Amino acid sequence: MQGLQVGGISYLHSLYQMPSSSGQPAHGKKIGHRGVDASGETTYKKTTSSALKGAIQLGIGYTVGNLSSKPERDVLMQDFYVVESIFFPSEGSNLTPAHHFPDFRFKTYAPVAFRYFRELFGIRPDDYLYSLCNEPLIELSNPGASGSVFYVTKDDEFIIKTVLHKEAEFLQKLLPGYYMNLNQNPRTLLPKFFGLYCIQSGGKNIRMVVMNNVLPRVVRMHLKYDLKGSTYKRRASKKEREKAKPTFKDLDFMQDIQEGLMLDTDTYSALVKTLQRDCLVLESFKIMDYSLLLGVHNIDQAEKEQQMEGSQGNSDEKRPLAQKALYSTAMESIQGASSHHVRYPISSAKMGGIPAVNGKGERLLLYIGIIDILQSYRLIKKLEHTWKALVHDGDTVSVHRPSFYADRFFRFMSTTVFRKTSSLKSSPSKRGRGGLAAAKYSGPGAAWSASQLPFVRDENIYDLRGARSFPTLEDDGKQ
Repeated sequence: MQGLQVGGISYLHSLYQMPSSSGQPAHGKKIGHRGVDASGETTYKKTTSSALKGAIQLGIGYTVGNLSSKPERDVLMQDFYVVESIFFPSEGSNLTPAHHFPDFRFKTYAPVAFRYFRELFGIRPDDYLYSLCNEPLIELSNPGASGSVFYVTKDDEFIIKTVLHKEAEFLQKLLPGYYMNLNQNPRTLLPKFFGLYCIQSGGKNIRMVVMNNVLPRVVRMHLKYDLKGSTYKRRASKKEREKAKPTFKDLDFMQDIQEGLMLDTDTYSALVKTLQRDCLVLESFKIMDYSLLLGVHNIDQAEKEQQMEGSQGNSDEKRPLAQKALYSTAMESIQGASSHHVRYPISSAKMGGIPAVNGKGERLLLYIGIIDILQSYRLIKKLEHTWKALVHDGDTVSVHRPSFYADRFFRFMSTTVFRKTSSLKSSPSKRGRGGLAAAKYSGPGAAWSASQLPFVRDENIYDLRGARSFPTLEDDGKQ
């Protein structure tokens, strides 16, 4: 297998598009390190996608299986910096099976720490292995301009995505604070990382991260948005709009959904609290340029489509599968604010969506997650010299810029995108995956857990600074 070097980090433009040749470069042309060979198969540094998928499954199969034989224990600080390595010769060894790929070395970063993350989300080792290694990985079409390669597991549970060396390095630095955050707040809209790996072959590297799948393929997304809270050049391009399933941006949302997405009071409060806490976490790491990935499933439109298509059903709607990971659905991620949920006639596969209505009164299910949190490291480094050239106190600019980004992001999401309404009537029906109780506010405490952030005020302007007294991850990491 040829060496592999990774492309960009952009998550959104790489995911959830319908199969289309428009997302792949023509034969002989490349986007970053990604290309297409004469047979039409995706290549990465001249390595076929099938060879890459095979190496991923061999490596993860070995490392997770090997870790399962080790006793469980508490996570120690040094666990975040451990890198385990195993060599896979094509002829096999006493530790590894024979395979039909060229020799490669497989590295696993912080295996004990990531095992804890998986356990925190209720992912058992055998389930993790089954999802990633038992069935062929599915390459996502239309991977965008980043040059990265993306795979989704057949059960819709996990995304595997290539990352740059600096992005993988940044994630390693985040891990202690990430551990602390997840330990206190497993219900979050931040990306959930389940593993970080590297394949070495021919002197080259490909680093990849395994994370949660935000937009399930089992649910048709009638609209998709990448939202940053900015209006500067934030409109989908003509080329993007021509796709079968385009990804729209902030200006498109403001034009198309002027009334916003209306949620019942409890759900709105839970969502705003979660966004507030997540923004503060990102700000404490001085992370910027992240987005909110928003998928909209229109229940009323889907019902009409189903009637028109008749008994043949919807080709988009795959067979529902039970989700393995806890706190992984959109509704769970925002803490499901009450034991009631809106009475929508939807299948169990869709219960994880957040109920909402649009300005037309149509019933919606929303699927959301904060994405591209590693991209910011590259952005900050890229802009650092520009800032220092413009402002004498360059360090002050670097410190306050993430604060401005978080404020703007939070304000846009809590006032323009999501809005509170009393028109959604809740019923005391049996609580499902989408009806988890939120923690009560217990006063201005010192720990930044979900229960320590205040409920939002009734007015329409929300202030991210409400939790300014909470310590940052950066501060805690020094203890």
